[in-house]
Amino acid sequence: MLQRVEHVMGFPVSLRIDDTEVPEGLADRVYGRLREDDERFSPFRPDSEVSRLDRGEIAPHAVSAGLAEVLAIGERYRIATGGAFDVRVPGRGLDPCAVVKGWSVQRAAGLLTAAGVRRFCLNAGGDVIVAGGTAEVPWRVGVRHPEHAGRVCAVLELTDGAVATSGRYERGDHILDARTGRPATGLLAVTVVAPTLTEADTVATAAFALGPDGIAWAAARPGCEVYAVDAERRVLRTAGVPLAAAPAA
Repeated sequence: MLQRVEHVMGFPVSLRIDDTEVPEGLADRVYGRLREDDERFSPFRPDSEVSRLDRGEIAPHAVSAGLAEVLAIGERYRIATGGAFDVRVPGRGLDPCAVVKGWSVQRAAGLLTAAGVRRFCLNAGGDVIVAGGTAEVPWRVGVRHPEHAGRVCAVLELTDGAVATSGRYERGDHILDARTGRPATGLLAVTVVAPTLTEADTVATAAFALGPDGIAWAAARPGCEVYAVDAERRVLRTAGVPLAAAPAA
């Protein structure tokens, strides 16, 4: 078994592995991958590939395969949301963070799977990937209350998959509707359950950017379940959200 927490990408990332044997150095590789992605793709680092591309120091056709993949994901969601979600927002420049976080953590989880780890939980600032749960012993993931930091408004039970939440509680009105350039309104928080964190995180952010229309939009995405709290504090969720029968102890 293994438990470890490190600060990466501006938030705590915790890794828990329940297997009796853990390959030596595996956790180091997981955190190393996350740090490498942060160095390459953070718009807040002037020497990152993203910053250099934004300044025109790298031609679009010459970016790395990883950045090309991130930008392609962003473009798919820009089209799917009619422009509400965009990695390029006026006044901000190129900022693919809404894609990079989930994509990078999913890649890190892939290292665990490739190493043969069966049961693990990788939690990156509240966005979570789990594997190896069972019906008898599922993973339990709390959904933070959008207005009370010390409370959860729901507890989910998962065997395998990912959960991501987008809201205003951590960084205020940081999610913009790229169609207007103004902060997205209409929702307090959107939680998405999906097979991968790449999808869960990007869909949650895109849905938040869309506002009230984002709930139905996210629910229509294949494999996604949605739990949302709107500006009137109503809870709206799809039928397949894996709610726990009782609160976590």
